[in-house]
Amino acid sequence: MLKHVSFLTRDLNATVAFYETLGGVTEKNLTTPEGYLRAVLRLGEGRLQFFQIPEQAPAPQPHWAEHIALHVTGLRALLPTLRAGGVTVTRDLQPSPGGRDMAFVQDPDGRQVELLEARGG
Repeated sequence: MLKHVSFLTRDLNATVAFYETLGGVTEKNLTTPEGYLRAVLRLGEGRLQFFQIPEQAPAPQPHWAEHIALHVTGLRALLPTLRAGGVTVTRDLQPSPGGRDMAFVQDPDGRQVELLEARGG
C-alpha cells in the first residue's frame, strides 16, 4: 500500500494552498530538524509530501504523461475558479476515456495534475 509521494517545492505555502483548493487536508506543516520546510497533505487515502529546501529546485516534466491524478467533485465549477486564481490549464475540460469530465492543470511548481470528476459529481 502506498504511504505517500514526496516532491520538492519552491514555495511550500503556495503549494499547500493549491492542493487544499483541490480538497487536500494538511496533516503536517513544520520545519524539519535540518531546517527544511515540510508539509504533508491527505488526499483521500493517499498523501503528498512537499519539502522546501534552499537551493534545491523541483524539476517537473512538462508532458502530461508524468502527473498526479486526483478525483474532485464539481470540476466544471472548479476549473474557472482555478483559472481566475492564475492556475495554468494545460488540457481543457474534456471527457475522460471513461466518460467523466477531466482536465489537466499545473501546480505552483509546474507539475502536471490531472483532475477527474469523482463518480456522482
